[in-house]
This record gives sequence, C-alpha cells and structure tokens, in this order.
Amino acid sequence: MSFDVVLDRAHRIALRFLAGLLERYVNARDPSPPLLASLPIDPSDPIDVLNALDALIEAGGIASPGPRYFGFVTGGSLPVAVASDWLVSAWDQNTGLHVMSPAIARLEDVTAAWLLDLFGLPPDASIGFVTGATMANATALAAARDEVLRRVGWDVERDGLQGAPRVTMIAGAEARSAIDSACRLLGFGAARIVRVAADAQGRMQSDGLREALGTVRPPSIVCLQAGHVNTGAFDPSPELIGMARGAGAWVHVDGAFGLWAKAAASLRPLADGVEHADSWAVDAHKWLNVPHDSGLAIVAHPAAHRAAMAQTASYLLPATGERRDGMDWTPEASRRARAVPTCAVLRTLGRKDVSDLVTRHCDRATQMAERLRAHPRITILNDVVLNQVLVRVRSPSGATITCDVVARIQQDGVCWVGGTTWSGQPAMRISMSNWSTTSDDIDRSAASILSAAR
Repeated sequence: MSFDVVLDRAHRIALRFLAGLLERYVNARDPSPPLLASLPIDPSDPIDVLNALDALIEAGGIASPGPRYFGFVTGGSLPVAVASDWLVSAWDQNTGLHVMSPAIARLEDVTAAWLLDLFGLPPDASIGFVTGATMANATALAAARDEVLRRVGWDVERDGLQGAPRVTMIAGAEARSAIDSACRLLGFGAARIVRVAADAQGRMQSDGLREALGTVRPPSIVCLQAGHVNTGAFDPSPELIGMARGAGAWVHVDGAFGLWAKAAASLRPLADGVEHADSWAVDAHKWLNVPHDSGLAIVAHPAAHRAAMAQTASYLLPATGERRDGMDWTPEASRRARAVPTCAVLRTLGRKDVSDLVTRHCDRATQMAERLRAHPRITILNDVVLNQVLVRVRSPSGATITCDVVARIQQDGVCWVGGTTWSGQPAMRISMSNWSTTSDDIDRSAASILSAAR
C-alpha cells in the first residue's frame, strides 16, 4: 500500500485525537484496554493495523497531551513540534555521523548553541541529544566519572572500573530517582551515595554538604537539583558549588525541568549560580513542549564528554573529523534526528515566547494553589515558587485521605493529578507544564479536586 493512503489515515486519526483533547475524559476509559491480537501468520492490511492502534488508545490511553493533565512534569507537544517530529520519521536520517546527514549535524550544532544561550551556560559546553532526563543524567555523570578518575591518574576508558579508586557520589536526601538510576548504571551503586540532609522544601542543606565533603577525598562528584520534583525548590547553587569546587569535586546539576527557569527573566534568580557547575541534565519534553525522546546532556568540559561517549572503529575513521558526529556525545550510534522538534519550537517561539511559556505555567500553579486553599481541610505543603503544587487533604477527624481523593479525581476524569509521598505521608502533586492549559482549565480542575475532597 502506498505512503499517501497510509499516511492519510494516520493523519485523520491524529487530528481527531488532538481535536478531542480539550473535552476528553483525561483518565483511561478502560484500565485494561483490548490489546492487539497475537502475531498473525498472514499479512494484515495497514489501514486495519492503524485502526486497531486507534482503538487501543481510545480505550486505554491517557489524555496526557491535553490541558488538564497535571501528573508528573509532562508537557504536551506544540503543533510545530508534532509536525516536525512527523518529518523526522519521514526523513529517516541517522544522526550518528556527520557524513550520514550533514543537514542534521548542522542543525544539532545550531540548536545546541541556542540552548546554551537560553540557559546562560558556557558557550563552549557540549550537548548530547539523548532520550530523556534519566539518560541525560547518566551521560553527564559518565563524563564526570571518567574525568575525576583521570585527575587522580586512572584511565577508566582504557582500564575500566575494576581496581579504580572509589568515586564518592554525594547527593541530597531529596534527589530525584534518576540520580539513583544513573549510579546503578555507571557502577557506583545507589546504596553507596552519600546523602545530604534537605530542608522542608527539599533543598540540600549547606552544613550537611560541608560535613559530607569533610569525610571524603577526591575523586568525588556532587549532584545538585534545580527544581525539586515535588516542590519545585532549587538547591542553593552559589554556596554549594563553591563549597564543592573547594573540595575538588565535580558538580552536576539535575535540572530536568527546573533549568528552564533560566529562560525566564522573572524566574532566573531561582537558578542563579547553576551556570558554574560542570554538567547539567535537562529535558526539552518536560517544559519546551516537544515530543518525548528529547533529553539534553550538557557538559562544560567537552573533552571529558567526548572521551566518555565517543566510539572508534576502522570503518568509522574516514567519517570522523572536526565536524559534529552525534555519537560522540550520546550513548548511541544509530538514533533518530531527535533535535529537530527542539530546533523547530525554539525557532517558532523565539526567546520571548519561551520565557512566556515557562512563566505562564508558574502563574497557573499559583492560581491552582489559591483555589485549593479555600478548602479548610486542604493544605498546600510547598512554597509555590515554580510550576509544582504539593497538596494534602485531611478528613474532618484529621486523618489523611489524600490517596482516596486522588482516586476520586482520576475517576471524575476532568483532570489527572499525581500521588507522591512527602514527610512520610501521602500527598498530591499537581504539575503545570502544558502549553494549552488556560485559566479556565485551572478553575475546572480545581472544582473537580474540591468536589473530591468534600
């Protein structure tokens, strides 16, 4: 069957889905949607396959691209992002080597420069376009691991980790789970992380870091956080980075969504100082509203980044050189041109509208917190400084009923909120990150939450 017939059907399915997001029941209609049949022996009609996929999402899909999905920090893709991502699949460019797609290699260079400028990071830093924030953390920390070992005379690229000096990982007690994942992947072990106490908003405490640094010797890596996953709070970077640097540690910042505060003048003070770190992890999907598969691993020391990631082989040598080879900065050789939607959105919005996008979500979070405070048994647990609202609901007797309220909200289907744990008790997390969320969406969602609480 020809491309035009199949793509036309996919186009119609996509348009119908996207057009219905404004009023769609946000939760899955069927928690156990019918799956596709077992692998058939005979071929299937492509249109029938697309229709089966459509039915699957209609039954069990979540309206996460819609304006009232507040679970996790999951931005919905802007129209130009969806369109450019379709082109990525149609072009089918492999971005591992410059010679395989000079156009995409150039686009990655330009996009990287725009991002560094937007974040106020060193203009000569390197960027790897990876799958998401978890892999961005792992990639940046791989560069950190190899560099701090090199500084004490160990070549990890050549000799591996067996027999190497121990690298001490230091992170806040409220660090995201992505740091644990990276530590497992890189051979540090999650249980070996030195944990530093956090304050009531989840920020790493300076006295705790000072004490931790006093008990270890290089090589060491300190992981800070820009935007706590529950509260939106930022570790006090100027003080902590100076302290870590004084002890000879590499400083990494997990800024999965919080680093986007650097793109907005009114929010930039929250992230002051992060530009002095050695590496950063961020996800364009979370707040730039591009499709999934859009993580950014940023390293202030390109040589360390490239040494940790680059591949060499006889069949690659004619293709390598000073021009950008995408696989020098990511754990992958073959990969899709995932920088294209990010480039398209940045070019479409420009600096001003990127700033407006970020600040608008923070305004929506403030609006939601104000609506919910009206209920006498709802407590807002965090200082609403970014796009996160952390909520706890109690019964008239004072018992925590947050989990029951979250379940009722999901059943109502007006909006989708996430459950979490804070200070050892259940809490509700409401995250604002979708470009299409309006003030009316907040009012409708708040009404649903208040009704569930009553």
